[in-house]
Amino acid sequence: MALTRGDDYPIHQTAEPVAYAGTDRNFYDRYFFNGYAAANSQEGGDDDAFFAAAFGVYPHLNIADAAFCWMKDGRQVNLHASRWLEMERMDLSVGPITIQVLEPLRRLRITVEAPEQGIRAEVTFEGRSFPIEEPRFTRRIGPRTLLDYTRLTQNGRYMGWIEVDGARHDLAGFVGTRDRSWGVRPIGARDPQEMAPAVPPQFFWLWSPCAFPDGDLFFHTNDDEHGRAWNRRAVWAPLGSDRDGAIDFDAVDYGVDWRPGTRHAARGTIHLPDGGEVDITPQAEFFMLGLGYGHPVWGHGLNHGKLKVEREDLVLADLDRALPFHLHVQALSKVTWRGADGTMRVGRGVFEQLALGPHAPSGFKSILDMAP
Repeated sequence: MALTRGDDYPIHQTAEPVAYAGTDRNFYDRYFFNGYAAANSQEGGDDDAFFAAAFGVYPHLNIADAAFCWMKDGRQVNLHASRWLEMERMDLSVGPITIQVLEPLRRLRITVEAPEQGIRAEVTFEGRSFPIEEPRFTRRIGPRTLLDYTRLTQNGRYMGWIEVDGARHDLAGFVGTRDRSWGVRPIGARDPQEMAPAVPPQFFWLWSPCAFPDGDLFFHTNDDEHGRAWNRRAVWAPLGSDRDGAIDFDAVDYGVDWRPGTRHAARGTIHLPDGGEVDITPQAEFFMLGLGYGHPVWGHGLNHGKLKVEREDLVLADLDRALPFHLHVQALSKVTWRGADGTMRVGRGVFEQLALGPHAPSGFKSILDMAP
């Protein structure tokens, strides 16, 4: 029997019950959140406190997983959880981590109750403006679909608290980004038969949602090995803007200064010929494997049995940044935007980076060569 709670809501996309995704085995449906202290002056703020959360369902694998992370003072604590989905896609909880949609497209809540792992949280997100819909991400390698998904992105403010090992942190003044994406991307165990002939991996991704006092700037790019963008956009959402209030920039380019011996940025620049230039200065790096991205054990959609929960502690200065699963980071950053009209905004944001394989503008020629 395939009927579930979702079937009583008008959300079907095929003639099948909601439990059946109607696409290939790599279909997923995912929530993501990050948060940090807002810029409090022209200095932009330097507190490295940062949290992130994620929740994903993988209908064809019958798996749901979630993660919650807290970073402060050079330490990152990751809470991982995984369970069997039991075909019920309306149950937004995995062990101690729960997502609630309080007001669609505006307010959501994250609750964590993991006393055995020393982590508790009650966090509410409220959007600053209407979400933006990013251009559809579709990428094929030969005959195989690698990516095909839609994503909405929204900046917001946070209320609530996070408690780690008995120390409670108030989130007053925190801002950040949440997204919702759904579609096809690689999940679960790897396909035992690779495509013939084998294609060396290549993926270049930059994403920088930024929060300013009067609005939010969003930039992202996916490049091929030659540096040609196959998905790129920059958009400004004035504070409180509605569904039609976001403003796209007609032309956008970027530059990255890579730290020697790594594939992590020392500095980023977004060039907006019709809107000025944005300087991004990383202040602290959050490692995305905490949310399962590329994690060798807690990768998305892997089967850990009926329910498994585990805590992981990282000392960031001790991590080997040359390892493949340490490439993917979100750098908490000071952001300075000098407009074409001479205005200047100072804010904060993240500078997400994942550079795997060749990328000619960066000087990367093989899978894992590092910046000189």
